[in-house]
Amino acid sequence: LDGQLQLDENLIMDMKTLLDLVESSPRRFLPLGEGRFIALTEALRRRLEEMNAYADREGQTVRCHALAVPVLDELFDEFPQVTRDTSWKERVKAFQKSMDLKPVVPSTLQAELRDYQVTGYEWLSRLSSWGAGACLADDMGLGKTLQALAVLLERAPQGPTLVIAPTSVCMNWQAEITRFAPTLNPILFGGRNREGLVGGLQGMDVLICSYGLLQQEAELLATIHWRTIVLDEAQAIKNFETQRAQAALALKGDFRIITTGTPIENHLGEFYTLFNFINPGLLGSRQQFNERYATPIEKSGDREARKRLKKLISPFLLRRIKSQVLDELPPRTDVVLQVEMSPEETALYEAMRRQAVETLEQDESPLGQKHLKILAEIMRLRQACCHPRLVVPDSDLASSKLALFGEVVEELLENSHKALVFSQFVSHLTLISDYLKKKGIEFRYLDGSTPAKE
Repeated sequence: LDGQLQLDENLIMDMKTLLDLVESSPRRFLPLGEGRFIALTEALRRRLEEMNAYADREGQTVRCHALAVPVLDELFDEFPQVTRDTSWKERVKAFQKSMDLKPVVPSTLQAELRDYQVTGYEWLSRLSSWGAGACLADDMGLGKTLQALAVLLERAPQGPTLVIAPTSVCMNWQAEITRFAPTLNPILFGGRNREGLVGGLQGMDVLICSYGLLQQEAELLATIHWRTIVLDEAQAIKNFETQRAQAALALKGDFRIITTGTPIENHLGEFYTLFNFINPGLLGSRQQFNERYATPIEKSGDREARKRLKKLISPFLLRRIKSQVLDELPPRTDVVLQVEMSPEETALYEAMRRQAVETLEQDESPLGQKHLKILAEIMRLRQACCHPRLVVPDSDLASSKLALFGEVVEELLENSHKALVFSQFVSHLTLISDYLKKKGIEFRYLDGSTPAKE
């Protein structure tokens, strides 16, 4: 971006100097030196501040991110003297062309999308056409995976897809692809010959990888240029400093999607990492983002900064909550989460299983009594899957199931939902109650011993 402001016959100020002065002086009077000032109108100052928020000043140049062109073009409409060159006009035209597209849901998708899901698919398809990344932040249970699958089907023939998800969700992705997008080839990442597996990927292949393996195999996964990359439950990379976040940011792909029910949990710094993954550089460097948005919004409640940030990110963020689409929802939606035990829990379970087999083999009780003992041992194994302390009361092993429960509860609370938590084991509910108390989460409790009046 370039420009000049003519103040009098002998004094012309370039755009870079003008923007520097606006940033360094909080008032409408900008000092020129030698006791002279320029007086800006409020409207002009506000527009220049907005330009400062979206532009990047390096050396003597003023630059803007390609994806900020539509926002700035709207702003420049208010400046009658601004001219746009051919390159700028072509970028605006490309954006408008993408937004005018009428995408059609792929015929190979074996599901009938609800209206809001069709809207989500069309939105994803338009952004992919424009070359921008997308944050699909629908509420839990609204079918983010299905909407993503529709756009994967559209793009998959041109190259391989990478899906990164929590371990508990990886199996679900495989099942959903098999059920709704059978023309795609889901591959769970793991095993021994990982280099050979990744090197042999082609169109229609979808590599499903856990966040743990992303971190372990960051270099290998960064060697491929993916047609589409999906980060499911993307809040997993919210901390910019972690190896996991850095591994995700190093991935190369044409179109990046993140899905999350909670795009902002604690502070805007988390949101910066997510957005820097889908649209690198759009929000500037971390320091610029903190100076322009995070600090003014979170510490000073700056409404203008909030408005500017919203304007910049809104084309790339789609969020619907259940109450908005209630009429379209079925009576019930099932979301099954797989829980993988930690190595320590697995070792405990295996030791208990072997001990149970040995005890039962040595048992010479009559068949009827032995059946009951078999059921008792199976129940102990089921309890071990819930929490190690249900079978070893003084155990200090953490429960993977309780950890996942905590993540789900956070998302439910973030979206103002109520939840009914059921367990067949009252002793398990006691451990869950202790967890909720430690977290300061309010709850009501009911089991068979609760008096009828209560």
